[in-house]
Amino acid sequence: MEIRPLRYFVAVAETGHMTRAAEQLGIQQPPLSLAIKALERELGVLLFRRHPRGVALTDAGRLFQVEALRMLQDMEAMKQRMARVASGQAGTLAVGFTSSAAAHRFVPEALRAFRREHPGVALQLRENNAAELTEALAAGRLHCGLLRVPVARPENLLFETLLREPVLVAMPSDHRFALARSKASRPLPLARLCEEGIILVRRPGAPGLYAELLALCHAKGLRPRVVAEVDRMMTNLNLVAAGVGLSVVPASMTGVHAHAIAYARLADGGQLDAPLTLVSRLEEDNLPAQHFAALLRRLAHENPGS
Repeated sequence: MEIRPLRYFVAVAETGHMTRAAEQLGIQQPPLSLAIKALERELGVLLFRRHPRGVALTDAGRLFQVEALRMLQDMEAMKQRMARVASGQAGTLAVGFTSSAAAHRFVPEALRAFRREHPGVALQLRENNAAELTEALAAGRLHCGLLRVPVARPENLLFETLLREPVLVAMPSDHRFALARSKASRPLPLARLCEEGIILVRRPGAPGLYAELLALCHAKGLRPRVVAEVDRMMTNLNLVAAGVGLSVVPASMTGVHAHAIAYARLADGGQLDAPLTLVSRLEEDNLPAQHFAALLRRLAHENPGS
């Protein structure tokens, strides 16, 4: 059933007169009468009783009036919803992030800012490791992601470095390195780190922060002893707190297990640092995703040291 006959019917029902309804609708009276008769034939019921002064609704007409008004209201509400979607003020935004990216204060601040500016957008937040986030983005299951060092670069994705921060050595708080350091502690030399068992967060064979750490060690002729490889940063820090080994983490992770983990700067770390990387889809047609990416770029530009 088309919407136009419903509008015609409601106008006639409310005015009780074909001619006045036609004037209200901006059409001629004969086409309106023909449209009402066609609607009655389609429904198989008589909607109006004709009389010299106009028309009156039948019992079936009164029931149909309720349904027609509901359908027209639903159509108008749908048009308004789609207008909000078309402007990026409604819809769904699926964002993925790694645990180490989420630990940076920039991320929750950006999410709060987006909620303030786009309250009608439903946010779907998912946490995973960098490899699985990248795969989900490439497959279209996520609109954008926030991670540290990319482990793969599919051709249909865009990678943008928003911020950079130093990396720190994480060690059990009762480790001899931690106990020997003063409050104004000196950085821990890379060679001393390699004397200990090291925990890595990575997909074997893929690039990333920990692959860069290993490459730096090998470039200096050092042979690090890897005691564990895990998928997530929080698992990494749990193992450090349990005394399994030492690791390096972004500086924004220092609040994790503060009672059990001590953090120190890494000496001779070269260019080793922890970026915060925005991953988005090329030719993205989701307006909330476009707005979110633009917001992240703007906030990162305004607060480069955050």
